[in-house]
Amino acid sequence: MKNFLVKTIANAAALAVAVWLLDKITLTGGSTGEKTLTLIVVALVFGLVNMLVKPIVQVLTFPLFILTLGLFTLVVNALMLLLTSWLADKLDLSFHVDGFWTAVLGGLIVSVVSWALNAFLPDKD
Repeated sequence: MKNFLVKTIANAAALAVAVWLLDKITLTGGSTGEKTLTLIVVALVFGLVNMLVKPIVQVLTFPLFILTLGLFTLVVNALMLLLTSWLADKLDLSFHVDGFWTAVLGGLIVSVVSWALNAFLPDKD
């Protein structure tokens, strides 16, 4: 349980960095507390999307991974971020990613920040 909480907070921090760096990834809301809560819920949605949908997409697009020597991972990460944005809209969360290329850059930022945070955070349950 502790590991799940740590990973969710790391995802929320990574999403916050992407919101901070990119103008077309928006997080609207009133107070800082509301924005923080929204980021945590979006991080949960993002984690579920990565856990449930991403493996299926990776299996279906495996030839493209081989053909592009793994660079297609950027496209898959962008699609997962766009799916998270769409789900956030359906759940009435104030998180939005505007456009595919913004999602590619945002996915890259989220991946790098999550990797860096998870490298330093504890990994035991």
